[in-house]
Amino acid sequence: MDIPSKATCTTCTFSEDFSNYWTAVLYFKARNGTYKRVRQLANSGFEGAAGGMTVYYMQDALYDTKQPSKVTAFQPGFRMFIGNVMARSIEEAARFRQLTYTCLETMATRDHETIALPKKVCPAGIMSSLRFPNCWDGKNLDSPDHLAHMSYPETGTFESGGPCPASHPVRTSQVMFEVIWDTKPFNNKEDWPEDGSQPFVWSFGDATGYANHADYVFGWKGDALQKILDTPCYVNCEGTKQQSIADMNKCAQKVVVDEDIDGWLTELPGGHHAEYAPISE
Repeated sequence: MDIPSKATCTTCTFSEDFSNYWTAVLYFKARNGTYKRVRQLANSGFEGAAGGMTVYYMQDALYDTKQPSKVTAFQPGFRMFIGNVMARSIEEAARFRQLTYTCLETMATRDHETIALPKKVCPAGIMSSLRFPNCWDGKNLDSPDHLAHMSYPETGTFESGGPCPASHPVRTSQVMFEVIWDTKPFNNKEDWPEDGSQPFVWSFGDATGYANHADYVFGWKGDALQKILDTPCYVNCEGTKQQSIADMNKCAQKVVVDEDIDGWLTELPGGHHAEYAPISE
């Protein structure tokens, strides 16, 4: 699937990036049992953007400047998935060791990550971070479960430079999503469940946070991404084509179905209801 040949615009900063980045939607469950959608906030430095997420393509050279290893860009038609939609315990979530939440004291907070949704009031919102595997089998652009063709390093993490397993020898950049959820309108604990438990739930029913997941479909134009990966940089990489936030916002998908997505709901989309961790936890 050659996305750039079909797309006419992109909501990404880089105007040659037509990739698809997806996460589920977070909801607030009020004390009376009704639900309300939690909006996304633009990250620091992207003020004015219509929500969305911040996407990183990590390069080894950022972490090991003495022994940088070349990372390979994905190919047209490549896609991958991360997470376990059915996970409701930390044991079930353990396979995906880099899906976390940060309770934001300020928009600059980046420490004290948790695997479960934060259980306290977060003054500036909640950030979910999703780090995809970075070792590819070098053959398959996809797999039946959208997972098997990718792997985490044999040891450690991407940042620690762990080696890729023999079954997945091609080192790619690590794709990372940061999504900031504007939970500030729901910081009044009098609206939270009477037992004081955290009130946020994913659209598919997970109220633990362990089922955090995401989809990625590669869609960069030509060799634009490989050129970036070949040039160690952090942001505003030399030679990249970028567009203004105003132009990004113009490409937002127009409403197709006329429905109230910001009102109070008696159930989550699809008829789901909040599911909590097993009582044994």
